[in-house]
Amino acid sequence: MTATASAWEPDVLPGYWQRTIPLGADPHGEGDLVATLVRRGDAGPAARAVLALHGYTDYFFNTELADRFAARGIAFYALDLHKCGRSRRDGQTPHFTTSLRDYDTELDEALRLVSDDTGGAGVIAYGHSAGGLIVTLWLDEARRAGRAGAVTGLVLNSPFFDLHGPAVLRSAPTSLALIALARWRKRHVIRRPTPGGYGTSLHRDYSGEFDYDLDWKPLGGFPVTLGWINAIRRGQARLHRGLDVGVPSLILRSDHSVTEAPDPEAIARGDAVLDVAQIARWAGCVGDHTTVAPIADAKHDVFLSLAGPRAAAYAELDRWLDRFAAGDGVSTQGADGGRAGADPHSDIPTRRG
Repeated sequence: MTATASAWEPDVLPGYWQRTIPLGADPHGEGDLVATLVRRGDAGPAARAVLALHGYTDYFFNTELADRFAARGIAFYALDLHKCGRSRRDGQTPHFTTSLRDYDTELDEALRLVSDDTGGAGVIAYGHSAGGLIVTLWLDEARRAGRAGAVTGLVLNSPFFDLHGPAVLRSAPTSLALIALARWRKRHVIRRPTPGGYGTSLHRDYSGEFDYDLDWKPLGGFPVTLGWINAIRRGQARLHRGLDVGVPSLILRSDHSVTEAPDPEAIARGDAVLDVAQIARWAGCVGDHTTVAPIADAKHDVFLSLAGPRAAAYAELDRWLDRFAAGDGVSTQGADGGRAGADPHSDIPTRRG
């Protein structure tokens, strides 16, 4: 159970408001936990709202995305998870967790607060990268438990559906070893921050267009721990067994990956973080009504892409929202599996296994 959330107060972003959600003592001994709900503009009745979730080494800062939803009359809210962005307190390991279920309480409470704030809006859940995996798993379980009746749609932006890299990293022996190591050395760092790369393609002080707090989203990323990656792998295993979020979903991704590319121009025109073929492979495990839209030359966060791909991503979002608002959340076209080169507007059936 959470304590009562704080009152709304001005956010670090002009024109935005934030509300702290107390979560109690950290089971890992790093003090008291909080999450932070962020709202664009003033409160008011709304028929629809979006609740957005960030990825790893990330927090909410993309006001352009919020403006696009607001222009359609959709109230915009974002959640900075505990130990992330606005919610990280002194002495806490950034983004650290050992189970993705640890986020269920703050997501439940954020959904309740959005519903109260808007007078019962239908909520579109949104997640990027690790946040895409987290929100998908939460929605599957919350709907089964009757806690997510307000959620009417799901938008995923390059969700972290599998571990990229050599196949041996995804093998059963590696998974078993990871579980054993994470039990005893959960804070052991297995990947340290790297200079340059994807982060420099985003921030306006380097080669990007966007301004954000480099303490909350450092260029080279936060260290990755055994405990966190084990939580991700367990969550991915749940996804791979097949879920049913129960609502229409849209999955946006780049049309190609550039994970090994040292060229800054290549990094600016592809997914430099995940293998998009893995996103395509597991997209059918989200539910029965899933639309996959590959975006040519998009970055890992498609809404932080260069101008052309970013406009294409917003066009796909608008197209899906138009269908969604018309009550046609899914068509009856055949499966495409989300492969680059296939019809990017087709819908795919649930894939188990």
